Amino acid sequence: MNIEIKSIDTIQQSAQKFIELIGNRTVFAFNGKMGAGKTTFIKSICEVMGVKETVNSPTFSIVNEYEAADGRIIYHFDCYRINKIQEALDLGAEEYLYSGNLCFIEWSENIAPILPDSLVNVNIEEVENGKRNVMIE
Repeated sequence: MNIEIKSIDTIQQSAQKFIELIGNRTVFAFNGKMGAGKTTFIKSICEVMGVKETVNSPTFSIVNEYEAADGRIIYHFDCYRINKIQEALDLGAEEYLYSGNLCFIEWSENIAPILPDSLVNVNIEEVENGKRNVMIE
């Protein structure tokens, strides 16, 4: 499945399409180069889902927790700073990943050994004129 983000002005429509496609899947790895728009897209998804808190990158906290308007819990991970799997285990990553709540993960390759088999890869690629292609596997 593919979604196109034509510009920052249309990103919320793209986020809405993503939400419509996720079904009952809960754990998503957002993949892409630095600056591809992973955090921005996750922020838009959370906003469309009615998260009232400010959504920002959990670069230093590793995981942020949000509540959607419908009561669903969303965990947003940024695993960029994780160097050893033990660091993820120490912060309780497995409990989050297997909680049944939504998990949006950036730099998931750093915690690959503990990711569930049900993981959905979301690949974001920048194309011409600032557009992004979002490919959901």
